[in-house]
Amino acid sequence: MLEYSRWKYVVILIVVLLSALYALPNIFPQDPSVQITPSRGAKIDDALKQRVAQTLTRIGVTPKSVESQGKNLLVRTSDPDTQTKAYDALRESLSSNGNYVVALNLASNVPSWLGAIGARPMSLGLDLQGGVHFLMEVDKKAAVDKRFEVYLSDIRSTLRDKNIGYQSVDRDGNSIVVTLTQAADLEKAQGLIQQNLSANMLEAGAIASTNAFTYDAVANTLRIGVSDEMVRQMTLNAVEQNLGTLRNRINSLGVSEPVMQRQGADRIVVQLPGVQDTAAAKRTLGATATLEYRGVYEGNAIDARETGNVPPGARLYASRNIGVDGKPVPVLLNKRIIVAGEDMVDARASLDNNGLPAVLVTLNSAGGQRMLQFTSENVNKPMAVVYIERVPQVRIIDGKQVKSIQVREEVISIANINEPFGKTFQTTGLERTEADDLSKLLRAGALAAPMDFVEERTVGPSLGKQNVERGLKAVVFSFIFALVFFLFYYRMFGVVTCIALLLNLLMVFALMSVFGATMSLPGLAGIALTVGMSVDANVLINERIREELRAGLPPQKAISEGYDRASGTILDANITAFLAGLAMFAFGTGPLKGFGVTTMLGIATSAYTAVSVSRGIATLIYGRRRKLQSVAI
Repeated sequence: MLEYSRWKYVVILIVVLLSALYALPNIFPQDPSVQITPSRGAKIDDALKQRVAQTLTRIGVTPKSVESQGKNLLVRTSDPDTQTKAYDALRESLSSNGNYVVALNLASNVPSWLGAIGARPMSLGLDLQGGVHFLMEVDKKAAVDKRFEVYLSDIRSTLRDKNIGYQSVDRDGNSIVVTLTQAADLEKAQGLIQQNLSANMLEAGAIASTNAFTYDAVANTLRIGVSDEMVRQMTLNAVEQNLGTLRNRINSLGVSEPVMQRQGADRIVVQLPGVQDTAAAKRTLGATATLEYRGVYEGNAIDARETGNVPPGARLYASRNIGVDGKPVPVLLNKRIIVAGEDMVDARASLDNNGLPAVLVTLNSAGGQRMLQFTSENVNKPMAVVYIERVPQVRIIDGKQVKSIQVREEVISIANINEPFGKTFQTTGLERTEADDLSKLLRAGALAAPMDFVEERTVGPSLGKQNVERGLKAVVFSFIFALVFFLFYYRMFGVVTCIALLLNLLMVFALMSVFGATMSLPGLAGIALTVGMSVDANVLINERIREELRAGLPPQKAISEGYDRASGTILDANITAFLAGLAMFAFGTGPLKGFGVTTMLGIATSAYTAVSVSRGIATLIYGRRRKLQSVAI
């Protein structure tokens, strides 16, 4: 007899309902929008909305809506052309003074009740929904300078720890010049410095070489030459470290399937599908925001600012606090850095005892040891926290874009050291947004060297729309061709097969939405392949039923035997294909990974619909007939 358990029908019903529910957000198209984000000091208010409305009226643009969304103002438009027109006008009107950041965006129209249950549209790749393309260049000079600063600091610390007096440790081109107090310490100092530089070189990932450094000792002076190969290695290491840091930062953006690869010796290509807010992406990727902890230098900072006479061992900084003269309060700090961003292994945004924003910092072992030593020696003395940010800026001058880099260095807090502390401590003096952003950047890791945006492209959604339409057309036509063939060749079982195919596609879209997988052009090809594999599975079942009927089995028995005997073959074939998709997902990147995802999901759903769903439908049609004489197949 042809039977099917009721609980299996319940499972099919639940699967169909959940698939329809979680695939539903994909029918709501996103609105091309312009996002306005206030910078420090600015705010979203009625005056801004009125200014936006006046600007849009002047250029003849009627927005669908102008609404506040969190900390942003969102201007929804009807089409990409209107979006571009509104973006150009608003950027010229609002971005010139630096108070607002204007960026392209895509605003969701998914009902809130769907969002409440976690239903969201599936992510589309750069080729289907547009996004941003960046070409970034590592500042090679800054990378080398930063590495030399590490060498100089380590040499000074080594000599100081071993009680070897020195007059100066300075850089001269690609050489380090160490001048000792006594010539008798030269041999001992050279041995310690050699040992220190070798360890430093290995820690930085450089290739160990006897020719990396050369040593020339004369009297009380030691000149350490750094080879050209070592300088080149510094640049390569900086690029590799920046690549790892960028991957961590991109993960914090929540971008699905980004493309990131090295180009040449010092350039990195980054593609972020679906990201239209180029300003936010640039802030996250290119920002070199970090912290430095320095001791406070005893001296008159106001006189130093007014006269320009800064003591040799100090640097002049500006505080966030504003003095009675209306200018930032000057602060003198020691040149020696206690710890910096590269010493931090973890950072979490938190609140201090007064409920104000703060960052809970955790240092590595070396940084924790230096901090413990400094705080132990300087109890009841002040220590300052310097916030450093290197921000790319784009200004409109005479109708042309002018790019520049602004480096902000300011003292965010000065506090007395009440007791010694080491690896873990709290940093205050930040705004809430700064605390959140800074904690993400510090967790992601510090950039080994600053990077400049050499090329920036925004791929609009219009091109992606064409690709979506053509890709969907290919999938639809492949389904229609299969439908016509099955209806003509298998008759009623052709109808069963087509229903199973429809549910298969519905399940694929639902699963991709739930898992946050990215749909790209290769992904659409994977769906078309899925349709073909699902058809293949149903062909095996239908032909097996025909064989059983030719062998003389009753119709109901033939259907049951056909499904039972074909299921094993189908599962074996799908498992091998699934493993191939798994390999593409595990070892591939970008489009190849997307193809692997859709292939795996499609294979899993096609196996279920072919073996289970189609059998349930066939049982509903033929299972209750007591005197079944023939089957339409």
